[in-house]
Amino acid sequence: MNDTSHIGDRVADAPSGNFVYKVLPRTLWPYAQLARWDRPIGWQLLLWPCLWSAALAGNMPGVLEAGYTLGDLVRHCVLFTIGAIAMRGAGCTYNDLVDHKIDAKVARTRSRPLPSGRVSRGQAQIFILLQSLVGLLVLLSFNGFAIVLGFASLAFVAIYPFAKRFTDWPQFFLGLAFSWGALMGWATAFGTLSVAPVILYVGAILWTIGYDTIYAHQDKEDDALVGVRSTALLFGDRTKVWLDRLYGAAVLCMLASFVLTGVHVVAYLGLAAAAAHFVFQTRKLDIDNPDECLKLFKSNTVVGALLFAGLLAGAIIRLSA
Repeated sequence: MNDTSHIGDRVADAPSGNFVYKVLPRTLWPYAQLARWDRPIGWQLLLWPCLWSAALAGNMPGVLEAGYTLGDLVRHCVLFTIGAIAMRGAGCTYNDLVDHKIDAKVARTRSRPLPSGRVSRGQAQIFILLQSLVGLLVLLSFNGFAIVLGFASLAFVAIYPFAKRFTDWPQFFLGLAFSWGALMGWATAFGTLSVAPVILYVGAILWTIGYDTIYAHQDKEDDALVGVRSTALLFGDRTKVWLDRLYGAAVLCMLASFVLTGVHVVAYLGLAAAAAHFVFQTRKLDIDNPDECLKLFKSNTVVGALLFAGLLAGAIIRLSA
């Protein structure tokens, strides 16, 4: 017989078989759920633009003369991974504090730690500080320009949870925050920015709007009842048309960024594979099937991996020359 005695400790929209529930003591489960450690897709999607940008820097002709090495690329990728997990967790905890009352009214979210009462607001605030401290330690390991740039992202992180209350485009504000890594990777490599990472950032924002629109279709009925806004509600039956536009523009921005940087030819293979995956998503999407929406949303980590694989291969060739 399956043990269901602690089913009340789980979150309705999270996988119950995740390692979190096997490794951590039960007293820490609510904090793991606040940070979404049982749903790694979030920190993965936050991480990919960081890795793209770092690998994009490694593709620049003459990169070794600029002082950027393969060891630097590896070190930065490790630090970005730690930072993405910490800051995504802090962001989710902050978002849950802001949306506490709304989450209690939505079927998919009312079992989360705050609305279910398994964590107090004070405990959640302390948890934010601890996660932010980890993120700060990672940020302080970079150069001064990257440190200032990293702090600048906090403005968008603070605004995003409120965006659904005043605009039909909260996904745009998520993109501003979640895509910031597209600037950070380059900044940590060279201590400056150029047009290429800025255009990559724009492409990542468009990508984020697309995948989060798919995600938002899971909650569109509850969102309409509660009175919060989203691109899923805005686009409605024209979602596929909008996704084609958003994903198409994202690919063009990424292509422009690659051309401006002078990436190795192998990097374009990753971009082509990512573009093919975008086509698959829009053709497969059924906006009235929440399970399918969740699967397609999660599949965007494949897009991130394909782009990074191509850029990483190009960077290794450049940095090993």
